[in-house]
Amino acid sequence: MRTPRAKKPRSITAGLIGFLILVEFVSGILQGFYVPLIPDLVKHLGIADAEFNVFEGTQLLLAALVVPVLAKLGDIYGHKRILLISTVFTAGATWWLAFAGDYWSFLIAWTLQAFLTVWLPLEVALIFDKGRRSGHAASSTRKAAGLLVVGLEAGAIAGALGGSAVFKAFGGVELLDLAITPTLMVPAVAVTLVFFVILFGVPESEPLAGRRLDWPGFAILTAALLCITIGLAIMKDSGPQGWVLLIIAVGLLLFIPFALFELKQPDPAIDIRVLAQPNMWPVQVTAFLVGISVLGAQAPLSLYAGTPRELGYGLGLEASDISYVIGLYLVSMIIGAVLYPMLARLTTPRAALIVSAACVALGFLLFVPFHLEVWQVCTNMALVGIGSGALVGAMPAAAAAAAPRGQTGIASGLTNTTKTIGGSFASSAFAILLAIGAVQIAGQTAGSLFGYMMVWVVCGGAGLVAALLLLVVPKNAFADASHDDEAAALRTA
Repeated sequence: MRTPRAKKPRSITAGLIGFLILVEFVSGILQGFYVPLIPDLVKHLGIADAEFNVFEGTQLLLAALVVPVLAKLGDIYGHKRILLISTVFTAGATWWLAFAGDYWSFLIAWTLQAFLTVWLPLEVALIFDKGRRSGHAASSTRKAAGLLVVGLEAGAIAGALGGSAVFKAFGGVELLDLAITPTLMVPAVAVTLVFFVILFGVPESEPLAGRRLDWPGFAILTAALLCITIGLAIMKDSGPQGWVLLIIAVGLLLFIPFALFELKQPDPAIDIRVLAQPNMWPVQVTAFLVGISVLGAQAPLSLYAGTPRELGYGLGLEASDISYVIGLYLVSMIIGAVLYPMLARLTTPRAALIVSAACVALGFLLFVPFHLEVWQVCTNMALVGIGSGALVGAMPAAAAAAAPRGQTGIASGLTNTTKTIGGSFASSAFAILLAIGAVQIAGQTAGSLFGYMMVWVVCGGAGLVAALLLLVVPKNAFADASHDDEAAALRTA
């Protein structure tokens, strides 16, 4: 009698990917839904436009702190379990946001939404864990990560379009205070529904037994990240004052005792020896450099597109037209996320990473000579988007492939943390660059243009440095392990 065929690991992974794409789609909705509503939210809360930057800063700060801890907890107790917990926090914050009528309540709720930033690292770890026994964990995770980024960016587009449409449907500006609450309930419903998608549709990973959380190590890491991110946030508003630079320096110096402490731990918060490997540290540094352009350059690019041409630079676009430029950028990120695994299969994952970083570098450096026409800016942004879309999905997947079993979550999560820090650094530095340009160069027009050019050069240089660093990575890094290697790894785990 013919025995039934065993289910292939790949089929399990494919089913898992479908549910996780939906999760990332909702993540994108959350990240895009509020953007067109910001002017109306400012009026609803009765605050100045500049005060809204505080919301973004506190959310980035919490994201930098919670992602490493939650990712490590996923490695210890199961990635699905921590994904569910983070979704509960995100859903609670999103519901609170809908009914928050004052500044402080809105600030706390907005900040707590940062728990969604751990979703992608946990999802990558789940996919890698499920693909481990197939011998195709690395390539399957690359493909899946690309699809997750597609879901994320598609959700961001849907959220940006849906936010303004829903607000208008509930009365818009004419009924501002009455329309805000039902409008903000829409993303809250979406996050609540995605909790049940994870609960019933996503299988749990297989954590190693006997693990523990290194609380002292994470305490030192948290102190270091707090000093750095708070210092960068203050520097953005107050400039590079001596005491602010001292706070950042203290944060950086704290990494020395952190590394020494972690080297002595049997189950460290972050395995320094793994982090120092040639297939891991260039990935983490690249994630930091990617954050400079993906997170730090968004505001300057939007401001440049809206700058009146009468000043001698800028595109002079209206808000509605700027949204089309941003939409083009998001679509190009989707294209990059889809193309990356194809290029990795045709060449090597390392070569595909280098090409992606080079696209980011080329796109930004082209801004220097070509920035006066809309088509020039759109072409440059498309190149940047293709490279960025590939790297956003590739970084956590590459880190997971380079990490030993039991450390895929924290390795993927660190790419998110370093990307966030890179974005915070760039945001502060770019604000200073634009201001300094206006002072140093005679005339406001020339000064501002000089500042924008410095932004483009820094972002282009960051992409170029990333491409060069990735040359250090071994040629066949991030490739699939053989079945023999996987079996040996499972026997020794």
